[in-house]
Amino acid sequence: MSLPDRIDPRPPRRIYRWDLDKTYLQTDFDSLRDLLRTAFQKAHEKVAVPGASALIRELSEQGDSRLCIVSGSPKQMRAVLEEKLKLDGVKWDEFVLKDNVGNLLRGRFRALRGQVGYKLPAILESRVHAPVEAEEVLFGDDAEADAFIYSLYADLIAGRVDERVLSQVLEAGGVYPDDAERVRAAWKKIPVSDPVRRIFIHLDRLTPPAQFSAYGPRVVPIFNYFQAALVLLADGHLTAPQVLKIAVEMVQTAGHNIITLSNSFQDLLRRGLPLQQAAIALSQALEGPNRLLAAMRPMPDILSAFSKRLAALGTPPPPPPVQAVDYVKLIHHALPRTHKGRNKATEE
Repeated sequence: MSLPDRIDPRPPRRIYRWDLDKTYLQTDFDSLRDLLRTAFQKAHEKVAVPGASALIRELSEQGDSRLCIVSGSPKQMRAVLEEKLKLDGVKWDEFVLKDNVGNLLRGRFRALRGQVGYKLPAILESRVHAPVEAEEVLFGDDAEADAFIYSLYADLIAGRVDERVLSQVLEAGGVYPDDAERVRAAWKKIPVSDPVRRIFIHLDRLTPPAQFSAYGPRVVPIFNYFQAALVLLADGHLTAPQVLKIAVEMVQTAGHNIITLSNSFQDLLRRGLPLQQAAIALSQALEGPNRLLAAMRPMPDILSAFSKRLAALGTPPPPPPVQAVDYVKLIHHALPRTHKGRNKATEE
């Protein structure tokens, strides 16, 4: 019997979609000086958000997931961004960057800042090739429209948004006709399913979490990636030892301590996240005879105190009920500041 010429990788069971700027990388682009500094940074000068690379590495441990990156950074930065990811030990399967030079040459000035017409078709086209049963978790930030785009994406493929609402959103968002057609074409190719389990929004600008309540409990605003790891532990994507690895790295490299980690946990509980079982699992992991975990304890006093705090946590309130999202209303909050109040016809 002859062997096959190749062995194809098994289909992904989970897909993790990440933004880069302000989600994975600590990036400033609120002024021209910031933009220039970011553009000329070398790979080793770029700094990842604490815990982000550790979280990605732990999520990839099972070997049955895909990492798909869609960033608003320009294509010209691909080499330095790929080098930075490699330095951090991050392996990706898809990496999409924005063609801002092409947008400039074609006079598509709205597309330079607009994200709806860029990210929505990109992630829909990626989903076309995914197994229908593959679950998804998405990571973005509060600097742009990630919560809106990701939530709309999830509800489109779940059949909760119809053609009429989509057309209104694309029109209000100033999406160019060819990008709108890409959205519709990809959407129609995707079998109806409900794969998006969580949407994490990194609060780079410290936006109050309550401002995302209109998107329902699927969207979880986070102040740091220890919070994301806790929710993913409760959702079954991570084990307790993996969460502790992420916590230890954040303590070692980013100045976190027992106070910040415990406050992060309790913040999620106050917001109604059902994490009591996660607390129990972490306490057990800290107390168990795990040699690998023991070897990772450079700060045993901190982890011991953390274990005691976890045991003292109370029962969280039940999560809020799932609600329909009014995307036509929310699109105006998701637009970049430069688009609001501007007559779209003046740019065409």
